[in-house]
Amino acid sequence: MCSLTHLFSCFSPSSLTGKEALTHWPSLGAPGGSGPAKGHMKQCELLQLSRKQKRLCRREPGLAETLRDAIRLGILECQFQFRSERWNCSLEGRPSLLKRGFKETAFLYAVSSAALTHSLARACSAGRMERCTCDDSPGLENRKAWQWGVCGDNLKYSTKFLKKFLGQKRIGKDLRAKVDIHNTNVGIKAVKNGLKTTCKCHGVSGSCAVRTCWKQLSPFHEIGRLLKLRYDDAVKVFSTSNDAVGHSELAGPHRHGHSAKQPFLPRPTDLVYVEDSPSFCRPSKYSLGTAGRTCSREGNCDSMCCGRGYNTQ
Repeated sequence: MCSLTHLFSCFSPSSLTGKEALTHWPSLGAPGGSGPAKGHMKQCELLQLSRKQKRLCRREPGLAETLRDAIRLGILECQFQFRSERWNCSLEGRPSLLKRGFKETAFLYAVSSAALTHSLARACSAGRMERCTCDDSPGLENRKAWQWGVCGDNLKYSTKFLKKFLGQKRIGKDLRAKVDIHNTNVGIKAVKNGLKTTCKCHGVSGSCAVRTCWKQLSPFHEIGRLLKLRYDDAVKVFSTSNDAVGHSELAGPHRHGHSAKQPFLPRPTDLVYVEDSPSFCRPSKYSLGTAGRTCSREGNCDSMCCGRGYNTQ
């Protein structure tokens, strides 16, 4: 099954690099007599999904386009956040990277889940999805003095649909599967944490007798910046048995002030990984290396150039 964690590589016609998400995709209303409906069906077929996922895609005319938007959003944000790092989130080497348990893999899992959660919620509020609408939750204080208006980003539908779309099953003792799902959930939580209530006052002379309020997601750059901070502080984990709950769970190195008798459990907001990353200095199956890259003299040239020296202009 094509899982969310492979947004960058499997939701594309060739399932090789994900470049197609940034270049050519058939338009929903492409000329040639196919029409929007057939164009949508064609996009669902191009996405390499499981049978269940394709069925969900065909039922929801706006989903294929939203998946495409999520791919683009996640790729561009990843490349922006890592523009000054040795690994710059290039498309080259991504399939190999996704098979490993590096910190970079953890970020890809988180930013891809965040991008899809964010894109689905925005698609609902923009009216691009037939099976969902605006977020109309009236759960605000002083609601009698407020009118619930405009069109809020529907995060509730987004997260519910995402779980159904992924169809995550019990993972037993598989360490890598636990890590992948944990990092996927970190991305979803980052979007949830950015949800805020925005209000606009109405009334004579600014009295604010009535306020129009709606739920609004943070700009995706803010979510990406938060996930980059989580990447910088990512925790290396292993699997440990928990007799109290009867199954294994993720554990990390002991931290200052933590009992040595109990394993340190990563927080739900921590990105986690299981393997040390390569240097990314030289070309490999994971990246093109750093030769020829542009760096900033004020910051990162020594690190990016891996001690090989650099030319200034």
